[in-house]
Amino acid sequence: MKMNLDDPKLTAYALGELDELERSTIAHAVAESPEAQVLVNEIRELAGALKNEFATELEREMPALAGSHSVGGNRSLIDIRDDPWFWLIARPLAIAAVLALLAVVSGVAVFSLRHNNVRVAQVPVRPKPADVQAEFQMPTEVGLSADAKAPAAVHLPPAAPAMAAKQLANKGGTLNYSIAKARAYEVSDADRFHGMREPSGAFNSAAYDHILENPFLDAKANPLSTFSIDVDTASYSNVRRFINEGSLPPKDAVRLEEMINYFTYDYAQPSDAKPFAVHLDVASCPWEASHRLVRIGLKGKEIATDKRGPSNLVFLLDVSGSMMPPERLPLVKQAMRLLVDKLTENDRVAIVVYAGASGLALPSTTGDHKEQIIEALENLQAGGSTNGAEGMELAYKIAADNFIKGGVNRVILATDGDFNVGVTSQGDLIRLIEDKAKSGVFLSVLGVGTDNLKDSMMQKLADKGNGNYAYLDSLDEARKVLVQQMNGTLVTIAKDVKIQVEFNPARVASYRLIGYEKRMLRKEDFNNDKVDAGEIGAGHAVTALYEVVPVGAAINPAASAPPVDPLKYSSDDKPTSTRSSSSNEMLTVKLRYKKPDGDKSELVERAVTDTGEKFENAPVDLKFAAAVAEFGLILRDSEYRGNGTLAAVLEWAEEGKGSDANGYRAGFIELVRKAQALKRG
Repeated sequence: MKMNLDDPKLTAYALGELDELERSTIAHAVAESPEAQVLVNEIRELAGALKNEFATELEREMPALAGSHSVGGNRSLIDIRDDPWFWLIARPLAIAAVLALLAVVSGVAVFSLRHNNVRVAQVPVRPKPADVQAEFQMPTEVGLSADAKAPAAVHLPPAAPAMAAKQLANKGGTLNYSIAKARAYEVSDADRFHGMREPSGAFNSAAYDHILENPFLDAKANPLSTFSIDVDTASYSNVRRFINEGSLPPKDAVRLEEMINYFTYDYAQPSDAKPFAVHLDVASCPWEASHRLVRIGLKGKEIATDKRGPSNLVFLLDVSGSMMPPERLPLVKQAMRLLVDKLTENDRVAIVVYAGASGLALPSTTGDHKEQIIEALENLQAGGSTNGAEGMELAYKIAADNFIKGGVNRVILATDGDFNVGVTSQGDLIRLIEDKAKSGVFLSVLGVGTDNLKDSMMQKLADKGNGNYAYLDSLDEARKVLVQQMNGTLVTIAKDVKIQVEFNPARVASYRLIGYEKRMLRKEDFNNDKVDAGEIGAGHAVTALYEVVPVGAAINPAASAPPVDPLKYSSDDKPTSTRSSSSNEMLTVKLRYKKPDGDKSELVERAVTDTGEKFENAPVDLKFAAAVAEFGLILRDSEYRGNGTLAAVLEWAEEGKGSDANGYRAGFIELVRKAQALKRG
């Protein structure tokens, strides 16, 4: 719904007068309207100021009232301010005063700061009353010295007491408080977001790209399968969030490769100078016994934390109104604190924020100044519309200005992806990121949010920004991505990694790649170094699964595809080559990759022969990967799910659980059980 700023329900919402259903509806409308957010904040701030002012006047002029409604007559001012009986009388007066003062407040202009000629975001911070200077000033520009302790962020005026607001109106100027003394209120998330509820499904604007699953392809007509690797993990944690909240995920939220690659596998590290090792194994397919399951595994070279090069990081944080709920900006701030705690004096961090405008909330600061970095994070609050493109421009500029040759140069974008101001089309934003990626600055995307999650947008930005995409459904997930897998998230060891599999038609009738639908490439793209592909971080493991129909199988799914007309100018009925007929090899895997700062790709090649391994004798990691794949196929209600069931998935996952040091596989098993209950329900 579109919020009418004259609607009395807006005032009732700001003052907590609505029931839960109405509050939820208005909260959603407010989150989508920057003007409504400003008005709500003004009403709440003025209500608080009037409450204090009214109680002060009452204490001065009616001291007997405090004693008459207490035991012993010794009630404090705080007691009176928070007394429900008191507010039964005072509330009507307070609301009337608020409405009268709205006209005054709406005339107060929001000013901007500049730091080193960079426009600063309009980021509201609530100072404690005791820290606020008593005087009101009217300058339009405020400067901070380079060594000032306070972060360079705009502090919007907090609620003014009634007398002060009157003085301000008489002056006709803007309101300015001392930034050096400003401090954020220390309040809990529950208090800060009181009254905010998740919108109902009717307002759900989450966006997922449609996935058209890879079909079975005839190996004779299509012997080559080419795709870009993917280390994103967002789909699994997002699916987990849906199931934990009591619903099955949308089909297009289930990306099988991200489900599989959420988990680490026991692949050996490279023993040569290559940045990663290639592993291949084959077993019978558990959901279709006559088929074979091929696993391709890549293992990136591990880098010890103390061997990691210096980092130049820019936190690009969405502070728009849609980021207000606890699982969005507050979670992002907690996540960033976890990462900051692991940084050293060799690392640098800048914080760029964006809402209706963008700005530098913290100039590039060394990692040993943790208090200063964390203070800048704590001072951020949500409000306004979302101009993501402007924020990206500034973030990449700051990263380029502090570029560390041979080090880690990365922008970490945290957002729900709901860009609604400035450049908003996916095409234009992706072209912007593609251009910025040429600077040597990589991109990591951290998605948050629920009903308005723009998953499609964030996946593409990470892809084109030479980066990775993770979804944070909890602080534990933030810890996994930013602490446990810190080097993999930050340190790229190979870029533009492509895989091309050549199937031997003498051994393979047809095949299908499980997942990677958004990563498919033309066969000609494999040797084209101008074509962008995926990146591998230090220690990352990448897994791809093929379901293969061997020659001689009773049913070949590719044979049921509609036939094409006979070719007029060439023949497609050439016999299988003598070389392929004589080879026992099932397939050959070729990989191309570039070094992080390189432009020319290098080639790795490996072949595999099918020895007839049964699934029950397969390695535990292959069993677990198969369980995750089939789980995704069932959630998608895929036509390729075969004979698999959730009960079978549980069995395979238990057999493939292994040591499970971090408990992620146990968490998957529990998730499958919850999905079973939802399916039955």
